[in-house]
Amino acid sequence: MLPQIKKMKRILFSFLMSFAFLNVWAQIPNGYYDGATGLTGAALKTKLKEIITNGHVDHGYNGLYTGYQTTDRDYFYENDGTVLDMYSENPNGPDPYNFTPGNNQCGSYNSEGDCYNREHVVPQSLFSSNAPMVSDIHFIRPTDGYVNGKRSNYPYGKVGTASFTSMNGSKLGNSVSAGYSGTVFEPNDAFKGDIARMIFYFVTRYESQLSNFNTGNMLGGSAYPGLQAWELNQLLAWSAMDPVSQAEIARNNASYTFQGNRNPYIDHPEYVNQVWGTPVVDTQAPTAATNLTAGNPTANSIALNWTAATDNIGVTGYDIYVNGTFYATVTGTSATVSGLAPSTTYTFYIIARDAAGNSSAQSNTATGTTLAGQTGGGTSCGTENFETITVVADAYNTYNWTNNGITWTSTDSRTDQTINNKAITIRNGNLSSTSISGGIQSLTLTTQLKFTGSSNSLNVQINGVTVGTIPYSSTVTTTTISNINISGNIVIKITNPVSGNRVALDDLSWTCFSTLGTAEATKDKAFAIYPNPVRNHELYIKGENLAKISKAEIYDLSGKLIETLINPFKNSNKIQLKGVTKGNYILKTDYFTTKFIVE
Repeated sequence: MLPQIKKMKRILFSFLMSFAFLNVWAQIPNGYYDGATGLTGAALKTKLKEIITNGHVDHGYNGLYTGYQTTDRDYFYENDGTVLDMYSENPNGPDPYNFTPGNNQCGSYNSEGDCYNREHVVPQSLFSSNAPMVSDIHFIRPTDGYVNGKRSNYPYGKVGTASFTSMNGSKLGNSVSAGYSGTVFEPNDAFKGDIARMIFYFVTRYESQLSNFNTGNMLGGSAYPGLQAWELNQLLAWSAMDPVSQAEIARNNASYTFQGNRNPYIDHPEYVNQVWGTPVVDTQAPTAATNLTAGNPTANSIALNWTAATDNIGVTGYDIYVNGTFYATVTGTSATVSGLAPSTTYTFYIIARDAAGNSSAQSNTATGTTLAGQTGGGTSCGTENFETITVVADAYNTYNWTNNGITWTSTDSRTDQTINNKAITIRNGNLSSTSISGGIQSLTLTTQLKFTGSSNSLNVQINGVTVGTIPYSSTVTTTTISNINISGNIVIKITNPVSGNRVALDDLSWTCFSTLGTAEATKDKAFAIYPNPVRNHELYIKGENLAKISKAEIYDLSGKLIETLINPFKNSNKIQLKGVTKGNYILKTDYFTTKFIVE
């Protein structure tokens, strides 16, 4: 029985220590919020600023680590006294790693779990690292250095597609918070209210200085409301969703003992709504997208268009489904679905989403059929989805990998950013292939600008010759370059010409091409075309019963319909070509299909 008694004593001691920690500073000082009663809006915010400015003692930037010894200890989840880190704490299970107070301070870091440092929830770059803001413990938390670096100085918001996800589910990516489309950082749900109340503290304590701070796409330029509208709405929603916790109360009490002032929005959560109003909780789903159509087929792609959905606050994106399987999310009302098989029928539908995550009903279903692969071009020849990259790193370097018999090399690139799972991100470098057989008729690529920078275009070279450009922006975009028309062995090279822009590349695909001979064979030997190549835009057909052909269609090798002729040979055996330029084309009739060249 002795070991069990000892175990019971250890458990009781741990409980008593935790209880003591929670209650050493358990009370709000009498009269602390005198004068705030009955006030609302800007007047209440200004009064709270006066209250929490009085008594504030600045212990300096280095003093924060001393403060963390009592303000940020885990006596609430694992109850082990380690550093309570918002970016690594797993509120629903064992932490992926822990930091010992005073022993794991950064220093340098290369990955999660290396060390912890000081995270300014409001970035110090916005106030030029000036005192007392730079050392105010109420909004500066100890967090994993690597994740802190990933967050950088981005505002907090709801992430759509994550470019980085920490071990506890904190995310960096494009914003789907209503009113803002830039890059944001989204913390674990358990700490969203904590972060909201820390930012509310900041814009209250320093309201008279906000006009001199940079906004960082989060702060306002005046004392009231103190935040940009989109950020205020997001933080109000988070504050309501994640109420004040015992960990926050204990931290507020310990911070008061250390620094001499308090966070009023932890002591009185009702002040949040009294200052800024009740948040609007969006529970209304968008309407369904309508008039979805599928058209302009090629051998491996189909274009979609639809009429926009509507929402009480705003639609943030559209999920595309192909044969019932999720394909991609786009922000516009059109998209090209690529990577499809030739001569195959596909069904499509769209689901609209808003910033709150509400999803619409399914749109109408559209059906489209890809064209048959052609021996002269249009057949899917190769793909590169970057999934065989084995090294995942944020360091810019040269990387090599092999997929489907092709070896790829990327220079000045990183491998940790994503679009559709893995991607390669080019900074001042390029992506190039080894020699590929089969030629190339068209090339399709998905891009997205990561981090900061401006929209621009990548250069695409085949065998050292530029054949077109691929645009990129912060929005995921898929682009096809058609009519490249190069036969034989090829080398693909994609270059980022803009120094400093970091562009992610994903889902690269291309179609084959081979030069057509002058004695082009037809599907039916009873018919022949001449001359081939065509000159003077006059194409002649030789064969029996030409007058019985009811329709002729002319396509380019991307599958785009150029011209339709009804009863084309009723009066002659000649077609006068219209709307065609130099290149390769397909003639399709009731009886035969053949290819021809226009010089």
